[in-house]
Amino acid sequence: MSRPKIGITTSYENGKQSLDHHYVHAIENAGGLPLIVPMFQTAAAMSAFVTMLDGLVITGGPGLLRGLVGELPDDLAPTDPVRERADRLAFEALGGQPVLGICYGMQFINAQHGGTINGDLMVQHTGAMPHTPARGGQPHSVRFEKNSMLYDLFGADLTVNTYHRQSVVEIGKGLRITGTSPDGIIEAIESVDGRMIGVQFHPERMEDAARPLFNDFVNRCR
Repeated sequence: MSRPKIGITTSYENGKQSLDHHYVHAIENAGGLPLIVPMFQTAAAMSAFVTMLDGLVITGGPGLLRGLVGELPDDLAPTDPVRERADRLAFEALGGQPVLGICYGMQFINAQHGGTINGDLMVQHTGAMPHTPARGGQPHSVRFEKNSMLYDLFGADLTVNTYHRQSVVEIGKGLRITGTSPDGIIEAIESVDGRMIGVQFHPERMEDAARPLFNDFVNRCR
């Protein structure tokens, strides 16, 4: 069976791109061919690269600034403009290929559709529990909405990890909320056309528990 080519975005710091191997392994194990997305300087170069892809994974990252409500906390650095531009160029160059957004990637998808994100969920979301281990966050359940792709994959709920300080506030146009945590934080979104899924947790670090998500994504890319 053919391996669809899946682009994976990367982190960027001090002039260097880097990628956590968990993302690569998750796509490989699901039958895809992972390709690192270079941080091109021009839209033309990015567009030429994206024509090779059958899908795109937008990985986790630092603090998102587009659509920001409030201020970033001291323990969250803003996204470097080089990465923000590269992610935007890749996203805008896509045609109808499926997209999977993880943590920052989900927030990025929402921002690209005109949605908003808070600077610090502990400050701006009343009753929020910690959602990152550095603040005492623990694995928690996510409830999925019926008639969603995630409900079809996992059923009504799933226990997930948690590594974020920001969270989606207003959902973007063409998107819908399909998963929430017990404290009301938006943990999953999907596009109404079924092309994009965003999750606030990190499924690439959940091994077999999240394998259905990657299997489904790669199959849709195929």
